[in-house]
Amino acid sequence: MRDIHGIHHLGILTRDLDGLERAYTSFGFTLSPRSRHLLGGRPGEAPVPGCTANRCALFGGSYIELLGIVDESAPDPWRTKAMADEYEGFRLLNLDTDDAEAADRRLTGAGLRTSGVLELERDIDTAQGARTVRARAVHIDPRSTPEGSVGIAQHLTREYVHQPRYLGHPNGARGLSAVLMVADDDEFDAIRDRYAAMLRTAPGRRGPVAVLDAATARLEIVRASDAEEVLPGEPAPASSYLAAMTVVVDDVDHARKTVENGGTPTRTVGDGFFVSARHAHGAGLFFAAD
Repeated sequence: MRDIHGIHHLGILTRDLDGLERAYTSFGFTLSPRSRHLLGGRPGEAPVPGCTANRCALFGGSYIELLGIVDESAPDPWRTKAMADEYEGFRLLNLDTDDAEAADRRLTGAGLRTSGVLELERDIDTAQGARTVRARAVHIDPRSTPEGSVGIAQHLTREYVHQPRYLGHPNGARGLSAVLMVADDDEFDAIRDRYAAMLRTAPGRRGPVAVLDAATARLEIVRASDAEEVLPGEPAPASSYLAAMTVVVDDVDHARKTVENGGTPTRTVGDGFFVSARHAHGAGLFFAAD
């Protein structure tokens, strides 16, 4: 039985949360209201007000987090400011679990260094009034994940996050099906093997891309020397990096018109289309029907 099922959420980090919100609204995403984070820095430590806030494009299972540093003077127990100092953009990959403690035990048993289980809270409005979102997270030691900030996350109050009123999107988006990362040629084998161990799955191939299937999504990894074949003309912010995500939509043509009517150019990719990371605050966006 798998303790990691797929994508919990993907995060785009910025110091310009207003601009990031405007861009993703123009793409046709409905965003949840802005919410400040309460973060715990160590296992068992009570969460404290942190330097970040977010808005989210929610799909009922997974979501895109628009994560902004909104108070430079506030505590930063998850070292978000240092991450932004390196570069802003698609920086966070969180995989989904129903049991953070069990996942943490298995990953540490497999030789991965982790943060242990951390607590996260944030207050939000619901149709029933103010409520506190609670979650658990396990961070993989960032020294072993050059591609980005990688973790495992567990909802404790999923119903407060994925509220029905935020699940309808003008572009018809209904989920996340894949993450594409670029790996430095010398790091490719180690990155691929690490995710294979995390997901308990053997990698397959699709052209130059290694594909690892989880229960509800897939991870795709391409060597930096082959990246131009998959992501022609796209920026490379680091030697290894999270490059793009695939958004599943009801109708590709409708989604494309929505994005283009918002002022963003697109290009055809297979049966879907692509928005460059240059226009999406550092996260390439594939839109596909499935």
